[in-house]
Amino acid sequence: MVTGGIQQPSAAARPSAARTYPTGLPGEPGPAGLAGDLHALARAVAVATTEPSWRETVLLRLRPVGQGFAEHVRVTEGPAGLYRELLTHSPRLDHGIRLLTREHGAIVAAILAVQRVAERSEAGPDELRRRAGHLLRTLARHRRRGANLLWQAYQTDLGGET
Repeated sequence: MVTGGIQQPSAAARPSAARTYPTGLPGEPGPAGLAGDLHALARAVAVATTEPSWRETVLLRLRPVGQGFAEHVRVTEGPAGLYRELLTHSPRLDHGIRLLTREHGAIVAAILAVQRVAERSEAGPDELRRRAGHLLRTLARHRRRGANLLWQAYQTDLGGET
């Protein structure tokens, strides 16, 4: 049983130690960023469907999720993006980075699916909730995998990589 605090490696031991990352997805604007937008979407989906503007509210809350995720993709996959930096310092992360990159396409498709269902007034609220729930779960899993990848890159010292 560990009773003391966890000792953090020195800044000199980590590549790009001066660069800090927010607690959410890289590229999130502001303190809440995409995480806050996801919570707002989840709250909008959870509201009773008898609200007159329920679908419009869901669409309104979905828009910043799509924009925030597009920014996340730009920041991570861009030519000077986070994934390229991680591969430079930790080539062992190649598989995880390829997995996260593939997930980006699936997440964009899930965002568009929620939008299409929300725009169809004949689509039932259960279908919209199911699609939105799938999107939210997929994004949560993606965020966990991304956080684990960053932890592996900057907190795990296997030695021999430069």
